[in-house]
Amino acid sequence: MRTNLVLAFVIAAAVPVIAFQGAFQGTSGKAASPKLGDSKRNPKDGLTYLWIPPGSYTSGCSPNDKDCFPDETPNRKTTLTKGFWLSRTEVTQAAFEKIMGYNPSVFQGSDLPVEYVSWVEADEYCTEIGGRLPSEAEWEYAARAGTTGSRYGNLDEIAWYDGNAGLSTHPVGKKKPNAFGLYDMLGNVVEWTHTFYWVQHNQENINPTGPSIAEYVELRGGGWWDDQKLVRVSYRRHFEKTDIDYNIGFRCVAE
Repeated sequence: MRTNLVLAFVIAAAVPVIAFQGAFQGTSGKAASPKLGDSKRNPKDGLTYLWIPPGSYTSGCSPNDKDCFPDETPNRKTTLTKGFWLSRTEVTQAAFEKIMGYNPSVFQGSDLPVEYVSWVEADEYCTEIGGRLPSEAEWEYAARAGTTGSRYGNLDEIAWYDGNAGLSTHPVGKKKPNAFGLYDMLGNVVEWTHTFYWVQHNQENINPTGPSIAEYVELRGGGWWDDQKLVRVSYRRHFEKTDIDYNIGFRCVAE
């Protein structure tokens, strides 16, 4: 761990929230299809989830980004044909403890992001609340939210990183959200994805899932401990499923 805007729609923090009925199910089979700006609360963990519409983006190293690493290339147009519900914030310690019965975090606080969690624990949590971890492609698409730069805003305004975090995590949702209304997609804690780490050559371009098995799992987003060069939407890192660190957390997605 040591190692512009196409969408003009910015979602306000006060978007009306509708409770889920039984995990991520809608209120009726006849309900209107969800749209950008819609939100729902999961009754199991109490967190708010936002609708991320289907669409396309260019994955990998952003134009004019001089901090990219080799595994951030080549660029590819990537398409997600299905929308999904994604947690508005990183999973908090209060939510994690409610579901899992314990709190592994080094920095204690109910509204702080849970950290020091392995991929195995994150995957179990997401399953328990009726969801899953996002794929690498879903994560980057949601983080970019229609932008093409290396970040979706001014770094100090959108992220906690080593230049402003003061050697600690911070309560979720205190920085500016991206155009999808998502907070802390960059900074605070690095986030687990469901995708095994792979070099980007010859990858799928439509709903990419990655290899079925590999030694490492992908993490994205940068965290409070990271230099600004690592807090970018295309930066990739990889850990083993059982690795833990006080810079690592997660958020869940539900179809």
